[in-house]
Amino acid sequence: MFQKLKELSKDTAIYGISTMVGRFLTFLLVPLYTNVFVKSDYGVVVNIYFFIAVMNVVFIYGMDSAFLKYSSKIKIGDKKDNFSTPYLSVIIVGVILFFTVLLLKFDLSAILSIPSKYIYLLNYAAVILFVDALAVIPFIKLRLERKAKKFAAFKIINISVSLILNLYLILVLKFGIEAIFIANLIASILTYLLLFPSVIKNLRFRINRELLKSLLKFGLPYFPAGLGAMLIQGVDRPILGYLTNLGTVGVYSANYKLGIFMMLFVSMFQFAWQPFFLQNENEKNAKDIFSKVFTYFALAGSFVLVFISLFISDIIKINIFGHSIIGSAYWGGLNIVPIILLGYLFYGFYFVFTAGIFIKEKSIYIPFIALGGALINILSNFILIPIYGMIGAALSTLASYLFMAAALLIVTQKFYKIKYEFLRVGKIFFGIFIIAVFYYWLLNSGSLFFIYKILLSLLFIIYILVFVVNKQEIRVLKEKLFKSA
Repeated sequence: MFQKLKELSKDTAIYGISTMVGRFLTFLLVPLYTNVFVKSDYGVVVNIYFFIAVMNVVFIYGMDSAFLKYSSKIKIGDKKDNFSTPYLSVIIVGVILFFTVLLLKFDLSAILSIPSKYIYLLNYAAVILFVDALAVIPFIKLRLERKAKKFAAFKIINISVSLILNLYLILVLKFGIEAIFIANLIASILTYLLLFPSVIKNLRFRINRELLKSLLKFGLPYFPAGLGAMLIQGVDRPILGYLTNLGTVGVYSANYKLGIFMMLFVSMFQFAWQPFFLQNENEKNAKDIFSKVFTYFALAGSFVLVFISLFISDIIKINIFGHSIIGSAYWGGLNIVPIILLGYLFYGFYFVFTAGIFIKEKSIYIPFIALGGALINILSNFILIPIYGMIGAALSTLASYLFMAAALLIVTQKFYKIKYEFLRVGKIFFGIFIIAVFYYWLLNSGSLFFIYKILLSLLFIIYILVFVVNKQEIRVLKEKLFKSA
């Protein structure tokens, strides 16, 4: 048993590290784009990639989850059936959707506010979507075969190739924004070629109808949940473009990506959390442990929120080889960063509350909560953007993540009640509120100097130590620090 747990932890670490590295490498492209492209052109890129993100879900339509379930325990057909049936069905649907995108690209360009000179970029998007869809089932096959290192290597190769090609095409060959899509397409094709030997090995040109029915029955309910999640993460961009302009979309998206600091924190927690609560669900004090996890996650997340919010303007203005981390033309959107960070923190709370869903196998609620969050996001964007501009879009994202966390908490408490330390977490948020009041007061008065940011940081630390952390926790912290010293 201990050997199996050790193997699980090792694989989880590999998947987690590869995901973190991949997201960080992708983030490195933001300084390039914001220092080279004008805001409106970057807005075009943002809107097309939102379309790609949503259509990725449509191209797969829950078949990834179905394949993962049915191939882990062969119940219908043999191993080749369980690979070939979902793979061939994805190809068939992918071909139909590929030509649909090509036929509707002029209508799509109007919806996505894409100027006529850039409509051809949707051709690249269609091919990228199809090639990426072909790679989904083979990648899951690697996970099922516990080839975590190969999985991670292929993912990092994909992102590294894209990064290198972006640099070459944009800085050396002086391509415009089409360089981004060319680089993505080449990286996707190369990745699929790396997976192709596995495809040939497992493919049989036959669809098992009985298996396909079971796959669709299991997988299709995951489709609305995935679609809702994608809408929450990106629907604000095309709405913002429709209500304002592409330049505003570019500024908003560049600063939205600065939420990577909280996003990485939440992602690392997510990778560790699921195996943790599944391994400890039968412990006598499991619910007490899960309650503490919520408190400590909120505490750690509050430090990320406060410190990044205070110093993000100093971080992005660091000069590297004559260029800032974010181009100066995009600095006008920095005021959305604290809102995005807070939204991701609530998204982390959502993951904390998923423990009850998994333990009690109540996944039926997830699609409704995700679609509810998406609906709130869409409606609030149309209400708030005309009033507050890009801040309204950020507040809409925050509202949707807050709703998802609250809804999941209410649902799970009905069948897996945990006494969370809401009083302590409330004190944490009161401390955040105090810092926010001082921060915006100094900002509006033009007196937010670096020394005041340091003082506010120290104030928050003192507040947490006095009003949130108890004596026992302080003693443990001192012991840890003493040992590490």
